[in-house]
Amino acid sequence: MTLADILVSLAVVGLVVGAMLVTLEQGHQAWSVGAARVEAQQSARAALAWLTAELRGAGHGSTAQPALSVVEPTRLVLHIDRNHDGVFAGAGEIVTWKLDHDILRRDAGAGAQPVINGVRALAFRYFDGHGQETADPGAVRRVRIVLTTRADHARSLATDLLGPTLTTEVRLRNR
Repeated sequence: MTLADILVSLAVVGLVVGAMLVTLEQGHQAWSVGAARVEAQQSARAALAWLTAELRGAGHGSTAQPALSVVEPTRLVLHIDRNHDGVFAGAGEIVTWKLDHDILRRDAGAGAQPVINGVRALAFRYFDGHGQETADPGAVRRVRIVLTTRADHARSLATDLLGPTLTTEVRLRNR
């Protein structure tokens, strides 16, 4: 065996090891992007389920007062009579959901607490009993919610666009 044979063998081994490391790195990156996407989708589903449950209960306890008092494209204020006194004034009875930069926040009287991070878009559309869009809080009977998120650890535009968009329509049960 000559020195030239050893050098050629080392070069071939180096190329094989380098190719394996590149493949391993790409696999790890694909796995982390997929895991971040799944996490973003699960967080969005949990937030949407919470918001949907509160919207369905809006107006509970009082038919004389509106279930919603603010109906904006990225913010809504809903009322639930939790202590059954006929007034929406106690702790946790007036709840605000809003988008603050890229954070979905819920404020039930103790400050706007973050629900999920990485929200790219939040849109509320409000409909009356005839299916027409309305801006009157007292006329709202259905709310369409569109929530688009991104992975918290998105490092590029390509991974930023991988977040899910969830859409649901909620009928106010108490109206």
